[in-house]
Amino acid sequence: MATQINGIQQLGVGVTDIHEAFAWYRKYFGMDIKMFEEAAMAELMLPHTDGVPRERHAILALNLEGGGGFEIWQHTGKKPQAPLFEIQPGDLGIFAGKLKTADVDIAYQQFKKWNLNLIHEITADPAGTRHFFIRDLYGNLWDVVSDPFVFKKQKSVNGGVYGIMAGVKSIEESLPVYQSILGYDVVEYDKTGTFEDFKGLPGAEKQYRRVLLAHSQKRYGAFSPMFGPSRIELIQCLDRKPREIYEGRLWGDPGFIHLCFDINGMDGLRDLVKDKGFPFTVDSARDMDTFDMGEAAGSFSYIQAPEGTLIEFVETHKIPLVKKLGWSLDLTRRKPGPLPGWMFSLFSVMRVK
Repeated sequence: MATQINGIQQLGVGVTDIHEAFAWYRKYFGMDIKMFEEAAMAELMLPHTDGVPRERHAILALNLEGGGGFEIWQHTGKKPQAPLFEIQPGDLGIFAGKLKTADVDIAYQQFKKWNLNLIHEITADPAGTRHFFIRDLYGNLWDVVSDPFVFKKQKSVNGGVYGIMAGVKSIEESLPVYQSILGYDVVEYDKTGTFEDFKGLPGAEKQYRRVLLAHSQKRYGAFSPMFGPSRIELIQCLDRKPREIYEGRLWGDPGFIHLCFDINGMDGLRDLVKDKGFPFTVDSARDMDTFDMGEAAGSFSYIQAPEGTLIEFVETHKIPLVKKLGWSLDLTRRKPGPLPGWMFSLFSVMRVK
């Protein structure tokens, strides 16, 4: 079948203590739907783990307010290695995750009440969209962005993943991956200079080129109604040499390890990315019909953008619905298209309070 990009499924977040991390993200970011949890060996990620299978523990958590989830990921066979230097805007790879909020003022005030690590007051990006930066318990940077999309109103003041900010060596070199493969064909701004909304970030005084990308096509996959719209911001530092965020470290070490898209049509995607010059670095469908992730199953693959960002693609075959009753959804037996609303309501059964 033709390849279809359905939206951002999750942003991979490497941590040092998975249970501590899940508790923090659940309490403060509302990521309280535990879709699956699995401890296993990452045997297929050898190109990104120094050719050695790595023991790991992973949790996929969602926020039903809408947006992508978090794949919280911890190395358990080795000590997780923190970044070797202070990460600045423009350093190569994902240096910030974007979270959406329907009310940026309420979100800011709640985070302030909780005494979280806010970087500065609410400000505006070059398009005039109001946002603010916050750091989590591990120092990861999050860009909390005003967006009216709400899937199901929750108690949390924010929704899920809205996108990323990625540092690149060259905007022109990286654009083909995000525009031609991922479908972010709308340039919402392309600005160069110093930026007031970077105030408080290391390297804020530097010169940057910032390009914010959106997608013109509405996503139409099984989970697209929950994922909603998303944005990718590419940032190129113009007056210093950027460093690779994962310099001297492995995939899965603390930080933002990948951006994952839910798709249909893995075989077609394999041909597309190869033709575009970015062949799969990891391809589970080459070795097996489906990859068992405990409570979920599917096929997954990776490509690497020119700046080093790892982009994952998942074609979901099975997800749990009501774990206590052993109910699951086999997506291979239904036609492509959005799930009915009542089925999403079953996700709330997996809420961790």
